Amino acid sequence: MHAITLTSMTGYKMGHAGLDRGIADLIQQAGNGDHPDLIAELITTALKLNRDGPDRGELKLFNSALKEMRYSSKVFRSYGEVPKVTIFGSARTSPEDPDYRLAHDFARHMWRERGWMVVTGAGGGIMEAGNRGAGQEGSFGVNIRLPFEAGANAYVPDNRLINFKYFFTRKLGFVKESHAFAIFPGGFGTMDETFELLTLVQTGKAPIQPIVLMETGDSYWSTWQGFVTDRLLGDGMISPEDLGLYKVTSRIEEAADEICRFYSNYHSQRYIDGRLVIRLRHVPTGDQVKSLNEEFGDAITEGRIERVGPHEFEVRDQDALDCARLRMTFDRRKVGRLRRLVDRINSFAYPAPGFEGPLPRPLTN
Repeated sequence: MHAITLTSMTGYKMGHAGLDRGIADLIQQAGNGDHPDLIAELITTALKLNRDGPDRGELKLFNSALKEMRYSSKVFRSYGEVPKVTIFGSARTSPEDPDYRLAHDFARHMWRERGWMVVTGAGGGIMEAGNRGAGQEGSFGVNIRLPFEAGANAYVPDNRLINFKYFFTRKLGFVKESHAFAIFPGGFGTMDETFELLTLVQTGKAPIQPIVLMETGDSYWSTWQGFVTDRLLGDGMISPEDLGLYKVTSRIEEAADEICRFYSNYHSQRYIDGRLVIRLRHVPTGDQVKSLNEEFGDAITEGRIERVGPHEFEVRDQDALDCARLRMTFDRRKVGRLRRLVDRINSFAYPAPGFEGPLPRPLTN
């Protein structure tokens, strides 16, 4: 618990001594919690919004979005140290479709054999297959309320079902809480989720994560890959390294290994003062750091990759303090190269079989 005073509040204030003092007093009366400064900013934003004179429709949108995000975080927080894989795919896939069986078996394998919980959109088709495979004990459902769908499938437990009104808050919930993604054939919604996820990773707005594109072999992803390669890469709209941000496979073990191996040494990342800090489970040797500088110097804008201890910000936040660290001034336009750097870092842990938990919540910094 941290006490909040007017002097401890940030520069983001109402600019009225009585109101600012009232905010500090209100937080203290309600129980300061661990981050009263940020709670003060949230209250200040709400009061400034009131001062701005928005219409009722805008207020309804802002209010609903914040309430949805708060509840989603509350539900997931109880399982914060359990790794999670999100499954995307068509709601129209029938139980007789081979892709339904693939999604079911993949989810079952991830939960029962690898200890990963499964997150889906809680609907039918591929989403139902994922929740059915993981069972209620291993499932989350992040549902979107639509006028033409009946609601959540029967395999999501009520205490891990989150209902959203807006697609944008729902997609934030997926990305904020998942450590990996498995994407199956689907329609506009699946394409939207696929390209937004790749965009977030490519631009550094989300940390790099394992992304596997799965199908039974009916050419869905090979057709998609042809377009990506021929037009996006061919026309110079993406880099060759961007093709390494995902993996296409029809094999459950291969997909699971791709996901788990990603975290065999790599733990997490954080930007501090403009420099990228990669947290690792195993301390790299001097020769390993030297090899990284030789192989990935093209992705470093200045200086070198170096071993460091926790930054004072990380100590303040108690952020993965038991991890080793590498720091670099990384060229943020080359996230595809960053994925390859992480793969090389993971190779240093060989022959580690794969995932070593726990992991932090993905979007916490």
